[in-house]
Amino acid sequence: MHLDLRELIQQIGYIGIFGIVFAESGLFFGFFLPGDSLLFTAGFLASQEILSLPVLLIGCFISAVLGDNVGYAFGQKVGRKFFQKEDNFFFHKKNLIKTEEFYKKHGSKTIVIARFIPVIRTFAPIVAGIANMHYPSFFRFNIVGGLLWGVGVTFAGFALGKVLPGADKYLLPIILLIIFISILPGIIHFLQDPELRSSLVKGFKKNK
Repeated sequence: MHLDLRELIQQIGYIGIFGIVFAESGLFFGFFLPGDSLLFTAGFLASQEILSLPVLLIGCFISAVLGDNVGYAFGQKVGRKFFQKEDNFFFHKKNLIKTEEFYKKHGSKTIVIARFIPVIRTFAPIVAGIANMHYPSFFRFNIVGGLLWGVGVTFAGFALGKVLPGADKYLLPIILLIIFISILPGIIHFLQDPELRSSLVKGFKKNK
Protein backbone atom coordinates (compact mmCIF):
# COMPACT_ATOMS: atom_id res chain seq x y z
CA MET A 1 0.00 0.00 0.00
CA HIS A 2 2.66 2.53 1.00
CA LEU A 3 4.77 1.55 -2.01
CA ASP A 4 1.86 2.37 -4.30
CA LEU A 5 1.39 5.75 -2.63
CA ARG A 6 5.09 6.51 -2.87
CA GLU A 7 5.10 5.57 -6.53
CA LEU A 8 1.97 7.62 -7.17
CA ILE A 9 3.49 10.71 -5.56
CA GLN A 10 6.66 10.36 -7.60
CA GLN A 11 4.64 9.92 -10.77
CA ILE A 12 2.29 12.87 -10.28
CA GLY A 13 5.00 15.19 -8.95
CA TYR A 14 4.45 18.53 -7.27
CA ILE A 15 1.59 19.57 -9.55
CA GLY A 16 -0.31 16.38 -8.76
CA ILE A 17 0.29 16.70 -5.02
CA PHE A 18 -0.84 20.32 -4.93
CA GLY A 19 -3.82 19.49 -7.13
CA ILE A 20 -5.01 16.78 -4.74
CA VAL A 21 -4.57 19.04 -1.71
CA PHE A 22 -6.49 21.79 -3.50
CA ALA A 23 -9.33 19.47 -4.56
CA GLU A 24 -9.75 17.84 -1.16
CA SER A 25 -9.81 21.23 0.53
CA GLY A 26 -12.88 22.60 -1.20
CA LEU A 27 -14.14 20.79 -4.30
CA PHE A 28 -17.15 18.67 -3.33
CA PHE A 29 -15.90 15.66 -5.34
CA GLY A 30 -12.53 15.70 -3.55
CA PHE A 31 -13.72 14.09 -0.33
CA PHE A 32 -12.40 10.63 -1.30
CA LEU A 33 -8.82 11.79 -1.94
CA PRO A 34 -6.00 10.61 0.41
CA GLY A 35 -5.05 13.99 1.89
CA ASP A 36 -3.51 13.03 5.23
CA SER A 37 -1.54 10.03 4.01
CA LEU A 38 -0.49 11.93 0.88
CA LEU A 39 0.95 14.84 2.87
CA PHE A 40 2.71 12.57 5.35
CA THR A 41 4.23 10.37 2.65
CA ALA A 42 5.30 13.38 0.58
CA GLY A 43 7.05 14.76 3.68
CA PHE A 44 8.75 11.42 4.20
CA LEU A 45 9.97 11.41 0.59
CA ALA A 46 11.40 14.88 1.21
CA SER A 47 13.43 13.43 4.10
CA GLN A 48 14.92 11.01 1.55
CA GLU A 49 15.74 14.00 -0.70
CA ILE A 50 13.37 12.70 -3.37
CA LEU A 51 11.26 15.86 -3.04
CA SER A 52 12.07 19.36 -1.83
CA LEU A 53 10.69 20.14 1.64
CA PRO A 54 10.45 23.95 1.13
CA VAL A 55 8.58 23.49 -2.16
CA LEU A 56 6.22 20.99 -0.51
CA LEU A 57 5.50 23.14 2.55
CA ILE A 58 4.85 26.31 0.56
CA GLY A 59 2.89 24.56 -2.19
CA CYS A 60 0.71 22.47 0.14
CA PHE A 61 -0.07 25.48 2.32
CA ILE A 62 -1.07 27.66 -0.63
CA SER A 63 -3.09 24.83 -2.24
CA ALA A 64 -4.94 24.13 1.02
CA VAL A 65 -5.83 27.79 1.55
CA LEU A 66 -6.86 28.35 -2.07
CA GLY A 67 -8.94 25.16 -2.05
CA ASP A 68 -10.89 26.33 0.98
CA ASN A 69 -11.45 29.74 -0.60
CA VAL A 70 -12.85 28.14 -3.75
CA GLY A 71 -15.12 25.98 -1.61
CA TYR A 72 -16.35 29.05 0.27
CA ALA A 73 -17.04 30.94 -2.96
CA PHE A 74 -18.84 27.91 -4.39
CA GLY A 75 -21.03 27.63 -1.29
CA GLN A 76 -21.90 31.33 -1.44
CA LYS A 77 -22.76 31.22 -5.12
CA VAL A 78 -24.77 28.00 -5.17
CA GLY A 79 -26.29 28.43 -1.72
CA ARG A 80 -29.06 26.24 -0.39
CA LYS A 81 -29.86 24.94 -3.88
CA PHE A 82 -26.94 22.59 -3.45
CA PHE A 83 -28.96 20.68 -0.85
CA GLN A 84 -31.47 19.80 -3.58
CA LYS A 85 -28.83 18.07 -5.70
CA GLU A 86 -29.46 14.38 -6.36
CA ASP A 87 -26.99 11.87 -4.93
CA ASN A 88 -24.45 10.44 -7.34
CA PHE A 89 -21.01 8.81 -7.29
CA PHE A 90 -19.25 12.06 -6.36
CA PHE A 91 -21.88 13.66 -4.15
CA HIS A 92 -23.94 12.50 -1.20
CA LYS A 93 -26.23 14.99 0.47
CA LYS A 94 -25.69 13.35 3.87
CA ASN A 95 -22.03 14.46 3.80
CA LEU A 96 -23.07 18.07 3.40
CA ILE A 97 -25.74 17.81 6.09
CA LYS A 98 -23.27 16.13 8.45
CA THR A 99 -20.80 18.95 7.89
CA GLU A 100 -23.50 21.57 8.50
CA GLU A 101 -24.34 19.94 11.85
CA PHE A 102 -20.64 19.78 12.75
CA TYR A 103 -20.29 23.44 11.79
CA LYS A 104 -23.22 24.49 13.99
CA LYS A 105 -21.76 22.61 16.93
CA HIS A 106 -18.20 23.89 16.70
CA GLY A 107 -18.69 27.27 15.04
CA SER A 108 -15.81 29.03 13.34
CA LYS A 109 -13.34 26.56 14.82
CA THR A 110 -14.72 24.02 12.34
CA ILE A 111 -12.56 25.58 9.60
CA VAL A 112 -9.49 24.54 11.60
CA ILE A 113 -10.76 21.32 13.18
CA ALA A 114 -12.20 20.05 9.90
CA ARG A 115 -8.75 20.01 8.29
CA PHE A 116 -8.00 16.84 10.20
CA ILE A 117 -11.29 15.03 9.49
CA PRO A 118 -11.84 13.41 6.07
CA VAL A 119 -15.05 14.40 4.25
CA ILE A 120 -15.73 17.15 6.81
CA ARG A 121 -12.64 19.06 5.62
CA THR A 122 -13.95 19.05 2.05
CA PHE A 123 -17.44 20.33 2.85
CA ALA A 124 -16.64 22.72 5.74
CA PRO A 125 -15.69 25.70 3.51
CA ILE A 126 -18.71 25.04 1.26
CA VAL A 127 -21.02 25.14 4.28
CA ALA A 128 -19.24 28.27 5.53
CA GLY A 129 -20.05 29.91 2.20
CA ILE A 130 -23.65 28.73 2.28
CA ALA A 131 -23.97 30.13 5.83
CA ASN A 132 -22.41 33.38 4.58
CA MET A 133 -19.75 33.28 7.30
CA HIS A 134 -17.97 36.62 7.77
CA TYR A 135 -15.19 36.30 5.17
CA PRO A 136 -12.33 37.96 7.13
CA SER A 137 -13.03 35.52 9.99
CA PHE A 138 -13.21 32.60 7.57
CA PHE A 139 -9.93 33.63 5.97
CA ARG A 140 -8.12 33.87 9.32
CA PHE A 141 -9.25 30.41 10.38
CA ASN A 142 -8.47 29.14 6.89
CA ILE A 143 -4.88 30.36 7.17
CA VAL A 144 -4.44 28.69 10.57
CA GLY A 145 -6.01 25.43 9.37
CA GLY A 146 -3.98 25.38 6.17
CA LEU A 147 -0.79 25.95 8.15
CA LEU A 148 -1.47 23.27 10.77
CA TRP A 149 -2.61 20.68 8.23
CA GLY A 150 -0.73 21.41 5.00
CA VAL A 151 2.55 22.26 6.71
CA GLY A 152 2.19 20.31 9.96
CA VAL A 153 1.34 16.88 8.54
CA THR A 154 3.93 17.22 5.76
CA PHE A 155 6.65 18.23 8.20
CA ALA A 156 5.69 15.35 10.51
CA GLY A 157 6.46 12.91 7.69
CA PHE A 158 9.76 14.68 7.03
CA ALA A 159 10.74 14.65 10.71
CA LEU A 160 9.98 10.95 11.05
CA GLY A 161 12.15 10.12 8.07
CA LYS A 162 15.04 12.11 9.57
CA VAL A 163 14.93 10.87 13.16
CA LEU A 164 13.93 7.22 12.65
CA PRO A 165 16.47 5.07 10.78
CA GLY A 166 14.80 2.78 8.27
CA ALA A 167 11.50 4.61 8.74
CA ASP A 168 10.32 3.38 5.36
CA LYS A 169 9.88 -0.07 6.95
CA TYR A 170 7.26 1.41 9.27
CA LEU A 171 5.58 3.71 6.77
CA LEU A 172 2.63 1.40 6.07
CA PRO A 173 1.54 0.95 9.72
CA ILE A 174 2.05 4.68 10.32
CA ILE A 175 -0.17 5.56 7.35
CA LEU A 176 -2.79 3.08 8.57
CA LEU A 177 -2.62 4.74 12.00
CA ILE A 178 -3.11 8.17 10.42
CA ILE A 179 -6.13 6.89 8.49
CA PHE A 180 -7.57 5.35 11.67
CA ILE A 181 -7.07 8.58 13.63
CA SER A 182 -8.73 10.48 10.78
CA ILE A 183 -11.88 8.37 10.87
CA LEU A 184 -11.93 8.03 14.67
CA PRO A 185 -14.16 11.11 15.21
CA GLY A 186 -16.73 9.57 12.87
CA ILE A 187 -16.61 6.28 14.77
CA ILE A 188 -17.05 8.08 18.10
CA HIS A 189 -19.95 10.09 16.70
CA PHE A 190 -21.58 6.88 15.46
CA LEU A 191 -21.22 5.22 18.86
CA GLN A 192 -22.63 8.25 20.66
CA ASP A 193 -25.57 8.82 18.31
CA PRO A 194 -28.37 6.24 18.88
CA GLU A 195 -30.48 7.71 16.06
CA LEU A 196 -27.65 7.24 13.57
CA ARG A 197 -27.12 3.63 14.70
CA SER A 198 -30.85 2.96 14.50
CA SER A 199 -31.15 4.38 10.97
CA LEU A 200 -28.17 2.32 9.84
CA VAL A 201 -29.66 -0.88 11.24
CA LYS A 202 -33.02 -0.13 9.59
CA GLY A 203 -31.30 0.56 6.27
CA PHE A 204 -29.37 -2.70 6.55
CA LYS A 205 -32.53 -4.70 7.27
CA LYS A 206 -34.31 -2.99 4.40
CA ASN A 207 -31.60 -3.97 1.95
CA LYS A 208 -31.53 -7.62 3.05
